[in-house]
Amino acid sequence: MAGLNPTVCAAAPARQRPRLWRGAVLLVAGLYFLVPLVASAVFTVDIPNEGLTLDAYTHIFSADGFTSSLLLSIGLGVATIVVVLALMVPAEIAVRLSAPRLRPVLEVVCSLPLVVPSVALVAGIGTVLKWGPDHLSRTPLYRTFVAIQDPGFPVVLVLAYVVMALPFVHRALDSGLRSIDLRTLVEAARNLGASWPHVLLRVVLPNLKSALLGASFLTLALVLGEFTVAQLLGFQPFAVWIVQASGSNAQLSVAVSLLSLLLTWALLLALAALGGRGAKNRTPATAVSTAAAADKE
Repeated sequence: MAGLNPTVCAAAPARQRPRLWRGAVLLVAGLYFLVPLVASAVFTVDIPNEGLTLDAYTHIFSADGFTSSLLLSIGLGVATIVVVLALMVPAEIAVRLSAPRLRPVLEVVCSLPLVVPSVALVAGIGTVLKWGPDHLSRTPLYRTFVAIQDPGFPVVLVLAYVVMALPFVHRALDSGLRSIDLRTLVEAARNLGASWPHVLLRVVLPNLKSALLGASFLTLALVLGEFTVAQLLGFQPFAVWIVQASGSNAQLSVAVSLLSLLLTWALLLALAALGGRGAKNRTPATAVSTAAAADKE
């Protein structure tokens, strides 16, 4: 003990303090998120004067409108993902390769849905939908206005969700493109004889796998949880059904919300694992050589 340096001994507790604060902050954050979830779970299984029961969970799949609303939301989510990626992937690649001066314009356009409230977006869509039948009743375009409002699959919701998903998809794709040398990959593949479709499908998209999965997950989460646009336009996807079900059976609606949250977490973990595995198994060099070989065949 006589040989210990007093300065070192005094500095040791000071180094441990940040770790204690870090643990305390993580504990508070964990309680902040877990306490409401635990309270919600207790509310779904604890019935006053009756004890514990799982009726709220066992009656989910047999509830009126659950299956149809969930399938509708999943279908809307898949359609939204396809449309928004078909729009944004070529736009992001073209801006980076051919028109870098348009990047600020693309940034502003994709950020507008964060500035415009959903209520204002719905008001504009509703005005257009009301204007169409009044002024286009004798034209073929009238049938288009009717078709996109079909309750079985409202295409107008897909169009609205595409606009709302632009900021999230843009950020995900922009981060993915920043992590790779896009110009070098494209030039190498083209020099090896690969055509533009093969460059896009076999070189660029595989290297953007994590970004595409992230953008798809954010879009699907947005569609599954969106309420304002669908409610004001008069449709009943999954989020609207949960709110309507809470009026007749609050425990059932909370149980469905918990299951949807767990499903979202599981999907996020699966996408993260899938994206990490794909990134390890495929390198830019192998992607370029594979595209060139396939194009020559």
